[in-house]
Amino acid sequence: MQVAVWDTYVTKKDGTVMHFDIIVPIETKEEATIHSYGRAYLQTKEQEGQPLTSRECQFCHIESIKPQWENDIRQKGYFIYEMENCG
Repeated sequence: MQVAVWDTYVTKKDGTVMHFDIIVPIETKEEATIHSYGRAYLQTKEQEGQPLTSRECQFCHIESIKPQWENDIRQKGYFIYEMENCG
């Protein structure tokens, strides 16, 4: 299975910048859907209401799915890969 990786940088309420990828099946192309996944993730990090638009989240590349992503993608439609300041 191929997935699309959307590179995302969101400024947190404390001013630091979170860096994470939203990983979705390549068939998922609607930006509003992808952004809604990012907003759902932000709620889990108590960062709801922070801007997440095409300015903060852009398509990066296509790659093969990794086993650790597969369960979330099948259940929720996406996987969040945390990189920086996501704690």
